[in-house]
Parts: sequence; C-alpha cells; structure tokens
Amino acid sequence: MEAKKKSLIPFFTRGDVGGLTYMITNNIVNYIIIIATLQYSYEWPAEIIFGRVIPGLSIGLLCGGLYYAWMAHKLSAKLQRADVTALPSGISTPAMFVILFGVIGPIHYSIGDPEVEWGAAMAACFIGGFVEFLGGFIGPWVKKHLPRAALLGTVAGIGFIWMATEGVFDVFSDPVVGLPILAVAMLGLFAGYLFPKKISPFMIAIVGGIVYAICLGRTTFDFTQVGFYFPNPVNTVQSLINGFAYVAPYLTVVIPVEIYNFIETMDNVESANAAGDGYNVREAQFADGICTMISSLFGGVVPNTVWLGHPGLKKTNAGAAYSWISGIVLGLAGIFGLFTVLDDLVPPAVVAITFLWCAVIMVAQAFKECKPKHYAAIAIAMVPSIADYLFTQIEAAVATGSMAIGGTEAGIFSSIIPETGMKGFLVEGFDVSKTLLDNGAMWNGVPAVKSGAIIIGILLGSMCVFMIDRKLKSASLIAFSGAVLSLFGFIHHAALGFYYTSPFMIGWLIVAVILFGLSFGEGKWFKAADDFEYV
Repeated sequence: MEAKKKSLIPFFTRGDVGGLTYMITNNIVNYIIIIATLQYSYEWPAEIIFGRVIPGLSIGLLCGGLYYAWMAHKLSAKLQRADVTALPSGISTPAMFVILFGVIGPIHYSIGDPEVEWGAAMAACFIGGFVEFLGGFIGPWVKKHLPRAALLGTVAGIGFIWMATEGVFDVFSDPVVGLPILAVAMLGLFAGYLFPKKISPFMIAIVGGIVYAICLGRTTFDFTQVGFYFPNPVNTVQSLINGFAYVAPYLTVVIPVEIYNFIETMDNVESANAAGDGYNVREAQFADGICTMISSLFGGVVPNTVWLGHPGLKKTNAGAAYSWISGIVLGLAGIFGLFTVLDDLVPPAVVAITFLWCAVIMVAQAFKECKPKHYAAIAIAMVPSIADYLFTQIEAAVATGSMAIGGTEAGIFSSIIPETGMKGFLVEGFDVSKTLLDNGAMWNGVPAVKSGAIIIGILLGSMCVFMIDRKLKSASLIAFSGAVLSLFGFIHHAALGFYYTSPFMIGWLIVAVILFGLSFGEGKWFKAADDFEYV
C-alpha cells in the first residue's frame, strides 16, 4: 500500500509577508468602503454594521483563507513540490459595489428600514453565492459564448458611474482634506512613484490621510465599541429568508454580476495554472460560492472571490501561510469588533480615493483585456448604468421631497405604468416623470433602461461584438434573448410578468429578425470591408 504523500510547503516563508500585506490591506480597504457606504449613505446603525455585517463578512473570509491554504497543501502533496502558492482571495470588489449601490441603494430609497435592507442584502449575497457555485458547472460554457467585452464593459460602467463619481464628489465635499489625499494617492496609483523602501504613496495617503484628518479634528480614535460580535445564526437566517421577498426584483442585477464574478474566478485560477500551480478551477468556484453562502448566513452582504495576483505572489515565493493567517486575522478582527475603530477614524476622503482607484482599474481593465476593435462594445455596455444612477438619484430626491411635504415614501413607488410595466413616480397624484420630461430633463427612456440595466448592457455589448466579428446569426440570437427577457419582465419592466404587448419586446424581436435575415447575405450581397476601422 502506497504511503500517503505529505505537503512540502514550508510553514512560513519570507514571501508570505508580501501575501499577508496584499490580502489584509486590500480587504481592509473594502471593509472601509462597506462601512462608510452603509453608515454615511444609508445611515445603518452601528449595531447592524459592526454586530452583523462585518462579523459575517469576516467569517466568510476566514473560511476562504483556510480553504485555499488547504488546497495549496493538497496540491503540494499531489505534485510533491514545495513551491506551491495558495490562491489569494477576498471580498469581490465589483460585486461589492453592485450589491451596495444596485441592491441596497434602491431598497433604501424605497423602504428606508435598515433591518429590511440588511435582510435583502443577505438574500442577494446568498443568491450570489449560489450562482458562483453553479459557475463550477456552467462557467466554461458561459465564458465561451458570452463576449468578454460585454461583461467587462458592463462592470466598467458600474465602476465609472457609481464609484468614480462618488469618489470625486466626496473629495470635493471636504477639499482641505480630500484634495491633498487624492493628489498623494494618484502619485503612487497612476504615476508609479515610490518612497524609500518601496513604500507606496497610496499607503501614505491612507495612513497619512487619517493622521492628517485627526490633526484637523475631522476624526478621532474610539475603542469603546470593541467587544465580542458573533452573530446569532438563528436571527440572521430568519432575516435572510424574509429578505428574499424584497430582493426578487433585483435578481437582474445580482445574477449578471455573479456571472462576471465566477468568470473572473475562472480566469484567475487559470492564471495560477499558467504560473505553474495546477489548481482545479471547478473546486475554486465551488469554494467561492460556499464561502459566500456561509458569509450570508452569518450576516454578510457581499460575495467572496479568488483574486488576481497569484503569479506575482508566486514570484515572491509566497506559500500557504499567508492565506490561512490573513483569514484568521480578518476573521478574529471582525468577530472581536476591531473594525469598530474605523467608525470614527477614517475620513470620507480616504474612502473616496479607494472608490476612484477601483473605478479606474475596472475601466482600464475592460479596455486592456479586450481587442481594440471591441472598444465600441465596451463603451456601449457602460451606458445603461447611467440610467440606473439617474433613476436612483431622482428616486432619492423624490423620497426626500415627499417626506418634507408630509407624504409617504411608499406612495412614491406604487405606480407601475400598465402599458409598459415600467416603474413610475407618483406622489399623491403628482406625476414626477411627466414633469421631468415636460421641463426638458433627459428622462425619456431612463426608467426603461434602469430596469435590468446590467443585463441590457450585456445584451448591447454582446450584439455589438458579434456584429464586429461578422457573426450576424449570433447577434440575432442576442436580440432574440432580449425579446424573451423583456417578454417576462427581466429587463425594461419594474416587475416580473408576461408583457406580450411590450414595445421593448417587439423592438428586440424586430432587431432579431432583421439581423437573422441579413445573415443570409453575409459575404454575398451584404459585405463588410476587411480593413474597416470605426475610429
């Protein structure tokens, strides 16, 4: 009988120091963004943020850190190699912003109850984890048939309209603090400058920005909330179950971004394979999904994922220790309330630069990872997020105005236009949408594009890619998919239903027929120049 092979990975290596810095620092940045958004934008109480959300997220990161370290040891034992590096993992930044602004935001403006919003966010996170898990089965097929430019363009649109604008606006909301922090951060993030010992100006901006804000009296240290915050799973599961009723209309937001998420996991694991560590892609996707679902069961609201960066960590000889140590550090920090110190310590300007940084990376990645001829598809896929942003901002303004005049928030959103199924604004009989249009506001079509904006972006981007690639039958199939999705209310409509007279369904269907008909003349009487460039 063959003896069981043992892992050869050292207990700790010098390279693990860099891995620890990478995982802990970047996850803390995400924690800062989550805390600041829930606290300042949605006014969630500290009890929910630090007593439920942060511990839940931390438990998910703990599970991920431990599991990916175990995967590394298992691979080392199989290959009998000591130079195996664990997969880096953490909070999914794109999915985080989609949940924060695409799910929690609209629910907040329509309901205004943090308990309900938290339950819905947990439900969205759980569903997202399940979609990630399914990626282990359907991931290769989706990756093969869905153009990368459409996915990356849609995510870039989310980053640009939600994150970049929020970042720049927050900087100028307190320019004495914001502008100096932004300028120092940009020196490192975008210009590549380094201080002695290879210290990044970005880290100086974060740490120095906090110190600077303390000196100006903007923020303070407060350790009074540090304690034991282990969430009661009975209460969290009940709130999660209740949240399913509220999150159903936002599945058209959650599902597409999780598809993007599991494709990114596939790509990141494949990059690890190319670097010499042959991890099982399906196992990593299963782990992502399960850790995300566990996180949601304990109160977490954003998904986990495998990160970029494995090849770089491997070059520094990182092993597996950085993964399990960072998981334990982040897990214990969340459970013992150490992140409560960030409550009064981190100024909004510091969060703003992380918004801007993440947004720029998402937009730049979309163009960097795709062929130049597909840039048009990326740009088109970015546009629907603008409708989502406009609608949400007007929604918030209407809610504020309604409360100011003694109206009820619930009355604002009770109107769904029967002919189209689109969401409308009615405040005590006052049609806000009509007034906007009558006064020349750019509002025509905004409610239609807001509903299912992410899917609409993917559809438009995919159709554009297939046209550019001379695949008109595939473009026709995308348009037909748009017709089906519109028919059942997944896009363009405020609620699921059967919209057989929908002008959107009819429009998509006409496009599908036109493209299908033109495909028979492709290369014959309907030709495109081989050297055509649209720029």
